[in-house]
Amino acid sequence: MIDVYIRAGKIDDTGALARNLATTLMRIEGVPDIAMFRQNTAAFIHELPPGSISNVDGDEDCCRVQVLTNLGALDRAKQLRVVAELTGLIADATDDSIRDRIWVLLTEAPDGGWGLNGHANTNEELVAAARAELAKGSGA
Repeated sequence: MIDVYIRAGKIDDTGALARNLATTLMRIEGVPDIAMFRQNTAAFIHELPPGSISNVDGDEDCCRVQVLTNLGALDRAKQLRVVAELTGLIADATDDSIRDRIWVLLTEAPDGGWGLNGHANTNEELVAAARAELAKGSGA
């Protein structure tokens, strides 16, 4: 899951940005291109009204990005790629003036702390569900 908090009006096409962010995260994680991951990798663009964001200097042109993955989904190389690529996508979707003030926070849900379909899944359960979907798709 990706949550982007930004001042309203900075992004022209929030839908396109949300899709691009979700697609990029899925690609970097390296998960299979199956419905389970396509339908459950999502980005949420939270456009905040003027006056609701500020740094110490009173500047509202900044962006907070929270990325939540399951435990161990991102090794160090993937962490670096996620931060760089999501920053680039957001900067490109704006006027690029906030590139150096796009803050990306990487958070891991603990094992059992990732709920899908009303169940708090362990990593082992998520892997098993993905393998089952892959097996159905391959005719096995």
